[in-house]
Amino acid sequence: MSEARFERRLAAILAVDVAGYSRLMGEDEEGTLAALRAIRRELGDPKIKEHRGRIVKTTGDGLLIEFASVVDAVRCAVETQREMATRNAGIPPERPIEFRMGINLGDIIVEDGDIFGDGVNIAARLEALADPGGICVSRVVRDQVRDKLDFSFADMGEQQVKNIARPVRAHRVLVAAEAVAPASAGDLITTSARPVAQKPSIAVLPFANMSGDAEQEYFSEGITEDIITNLSRNRAFFVISRSTSFTYKGPAVDVGKMARELGVRYVVEGSVRRAGNRVRITAQLIDAETGHHLWADRYDRELADVFAVQDEIAQSIAGAIAPGIISAEIRHAQLKDPGQLGAWDRTVRAHWHIRRFTQSDLAEARRLLEEAVALDPTNSMALADLAFAHHFESVFGWGEAPAESHLRLGEEAQGSCGRRQRRHGAHLAGDFRPVFRSP
Repeated sequence: MSEARFERRLAAILAVDVAGYSRLMGEDEEGTLAALRAIRRELGDPKIKEHRGRIVKTTGDGLLIEFASVVDAVRCAVETQREMATRNAGIPPERPIEFRMGINLGDIIVEDGDIFGDGVNIAARLEALADPGGICVSRVVRDQVRDKLDFSFADMGEQQVKNIARPVRAHRVLVAAEAVAPASAGDLITTSARPVAQKPSIAVLPFANMSGDAEQEYFSEGITEDIITNLSRNRAFFVISRSTSFTYKGPAVDVGKMARELGVRYVVEGSVRRAGNRVRITAQLIDAETGHHLWADRYDRELADVFAVQDEIAQSIAGAIAPGIISAEIRHAQLKDPGQLGAWDRTVRAHWHIRRFTQSDLAEARRLLEEAVALDPTNSMALADLAFAHHFESVFGWGEAPAESHLRLGEEAQGSCGRRQRRHGAHLAGDFRPVFRSP
């Protein structure tokens, strides 16, 4: 009696999962399901079709997709995550829908349209290792695409995963939201133009432990993690996750090379020295493109309460970094040709004009902000600053139609509040402060 023969083939498997699905459903079942359907209809299905993938099956919070080409699988995953980063740019941090993705290349068994085997299981385990918004791949995937695609990878080492006998060598695809292709200089500004993610991005390198005591490593890591957390609350820029930043922990790092690998514009690095009950922490903000130091400071503290000192210094550093980045972004935007300005460039350029507080500068700020909103209707920062500009044009009777400015400022304020979910608790219709603090 002959044994049953199964259909086998080599395939690239992409496993996708919604990060925090249970929490999102608990907060808003209907809204979450509607958002997932829209993402699937507008982004997921078209991307899968474009890259010749086949949806094998769906679950409440995930997908299993098969590709004949591992290059197609990685391209599909990266493009989807970048599009999701753009979609989530204007959404409050507690509400975005983010995906984890895992990709493996292996032999699979096919039966009744479904697929089975270690090739599938490893993809699912890799997906569980990925950060929200991230992609984790096996070593064989990395080896197959590293010379074919212009993506960088961070080695996560050997991972012991559930129900897989041998450790799996995992690599993280470095998906920078900044890598989304910008609009060409000749693109027209229309309300239907695709939003372009041009916000600045920043990576915080693990602070070096200079104490000569390995037991103090927890303190330097804690400072780094708290700075990342505090910076991530500022929606004016993207912050590289802790797990990705910590892959650069160790010997001296080439900041320029690391910035190119992660696709970031700015880097924060520092050191921690502890002697007895005193600690000295240094930190500096670097423009990765030029290598110039934009800001640096030193903090000396008594360690009566380790966590209180850690919180205070992390907040101080994050508070100093944010204005430094905005100042640098304004300078970058001012150097660009007007035909090359994106939505973000127009927003920061307008902010410079608003701070000058003259009739002509407010008019120019309003023009730039209206163009920024046309390019990106979800740009809450531009909407808030536009409300601010209309408010003062109305108060001082500037412009051709101050009464119309008064009517329009409420529309922009409400639009901004709606997108920001009143994140800062300020009703902009009665509190017309600019989004950015002056550097």
